[in-house]
Amino acid sequence: NPNTTEALTGRLAASARAVLPEGVTLETATATRGFPYISSRAEAQVSGAIVLEMLAERAGQWDAAIIAAFGDPGLLAARELFDWPVTGMAEAAMISALSLGQSFAFVTFTPRMIPWYEEQVRLAGLTTRFAGSFVPDAEMGGVTRVADDMRGPLVATCRAAARQADVLILSGAPIAGLAAEIADEVPAVLIDPIRAAVMQGVAQARLAPRGAWAGSMARPPAKDCTGLPEPLAHWVRGTS
Repeated sequence: NPNTTEALTGRLAASARAVLPEGVTLETATATRGFPYISSRAEAQVSGAIVLEMLAERAGQWDAAIIAAFGDPGLLAARELFDWPVTGMAEAAMISALSLGQSFAFVTFTPRMIPWYEEQVRLAGLTTRFAGSFVPDAEMGGVTRVADDMRGPLVATCRAAARQADVLILSGAPIAGLAAEIADEVPAVLIDPIRAAVMQGVAQARLAPRGAWAGSMARPPAKDCTGLPEPLAHWVRGTS
């Protein structure tokens, strides 16, 4: 979790473990610097670098990694640098949506993230299947209370979005787990991004355990660097 809020890590992990296959262990890590909750392109850029640091610190200790922030900060860079599968919540959710309906939409809780989120749709080349982003007309309070405080407005927003899209992706770490809770109240397929990312990570670890190691995602040549945290510098220098 590149957000610094431990409670969000706990919420994400609880939802992820509900679908974790037998024999697979989920370990969590929370950023120790950065932002309580990433909500802009600028924050995502900073947090993407922190993601690389977090992964470098734990290199060799995992079979696959999940970047647990919707919008996938640092995803492509992590795939390029590390020799294991790395998945992101937004990308995994969109990939899952493609097999569950002809169109998908994002339902989130604040308009601030929408420009950043929708960039992920363009990056994935999925604009022709995207029906837009939907946000309740309600103010969010504390980031750890969003799923409870905004449950009613989010359900109403999902119902409205269901008139435009077959599949709804509940977007943002603070509403992880909500899809399963409200599925019977919404006439559309709902996707919990962290669950999609976990299942994709397990599949990649089994199908392509080396991760994205070739082509445009081939690991860059070793290079000297200055001032980076030692675990990341060690990896960039090609000594890992």
